[in-house]
Amino acid sequence: MTLLSAAETAPVGYDAIDHDHQSFIALVNQLDSADNNEFPALFRELYHHTEQHFELENQLMQTFAFPAETEHKGEHQRVLAEFKQFQSRIDKGLIPFGRAFVKDRLPQWFKLHVATMDSALAAHIHQANARAGDTNAA
Repeated sequence: MTLLSAAETAPVGYDAIDHDHQSFIALVNQLDSADNNEFPALFRELYHHTEQHFELENQLMQTFAFPAETEHKGEHQRVLAEFKQFQSRIDKGLIPFGRAFVKDRLPQWFKLHVATMDSALAAHIHQANARAGDTNAA
């Protein structure tokens, strides 16, 4: 079973972000099919991947003076707090809580976040690059 597919999540048009999104999708799907022994390490990998991806986006927002930076960073902090909470439960052996988070929460959140916040960030970067005369930056 596939929880997320690339076909459901349109690329935002900024290569580094789109690449990270594909990795996120792959990890979520691996977690869905992982056995209980594999799940904790994969969840930790997804958590760290998400932290790194958010840091990339945070840097891009600062570099390109993204007007919705505060809101977007706030969403990152909220999601990382959820991850931390579920990581704690998984570390205690409560794998079903982690599975519920991965299956019931992450796919819906991810699709909405990409379609709204990340696509707006990518559009802003492209506009900033076009104003600066750098139409090939991605």
